[in-house]
Amino acid sequence: MAEQNRILLLAHGSSDQRWCDTFEKLARPTLSAIPQSAVAYMELSEPSLEQEVARAARDGVTHVTVLPLFLAAGRHLRRDVPAMLADYRSRYNIEIELAPPIGEDAALGEAIRSVVEKQLTGTTTLDA
Repeated sequence: MAEQNRILLLAHGSSDQRWCDTFEKLARPTLSAIPQSAVAYMELSEPSLEQEVARAARDGVTHVTVLPLFLAAGRHLRRDVPAMLADYRSRYNIEIELAPPIGEDAALGEAIRSVVEKQLTGTTTLDA
């Protein structure tokens, strides 16, 4: 039986592959632990949000949640992404929900605090 739900981790995207590599490394634990999740990019990178919605529809998924990995809801999340999702809903006949950006979750604030504390104590290093 096909999965009914899929969550797409939405990032902005970049023409710089190093940015994509960093983002995908950050997403890897989620993708490994939650098989019904995938990465999608709004623009400039692949797989695009449309490609992942189309794949979900082909896979028989009936509901997609798009989780924006953005710190806040700016113009993209207020106008651009909702317009894209409206188009994809009608073209792919799939239910799509836009979740609040991850920056609105208190857990992200705690993660940032933890990174700041590690920097202050010198217990962290930056990966090249």
